[in-house]
Amino acid sequence: MTDLRREFDQAAEDIQRLDIRPDNDTLLKLYALYKQGSEGDMQRAQPGFFDFVGTAKHEAWAQLNGVPEQEAMRRYIALVHQLLA
Repeated sequence: MTDLRREFDQAAEDIQRLDIRPDNDTLLKLYALYKQGSEGDMQRAQPGFFDFVGTAKHEAWAQLNGVPEQEAMRRYIALVHQLLA
């Protein structure tokens, strides 16, 4: 396991300890960066029309298509550190 992967996994654990829940835009950004960093480009079909949360998550992740996994991990770690500061 690389140092970046270890730091990414630690950030995923650390974010669970936030005292205040981030706003929805930040939560979507965290979700998308985490998925891009852990799975790479979006490979799933878009959720149904009435699945508003699923659609928002899908669109947030799809916007990161083409971003290398390592870059997404770095951005995720930086955002988590910013939120914990």
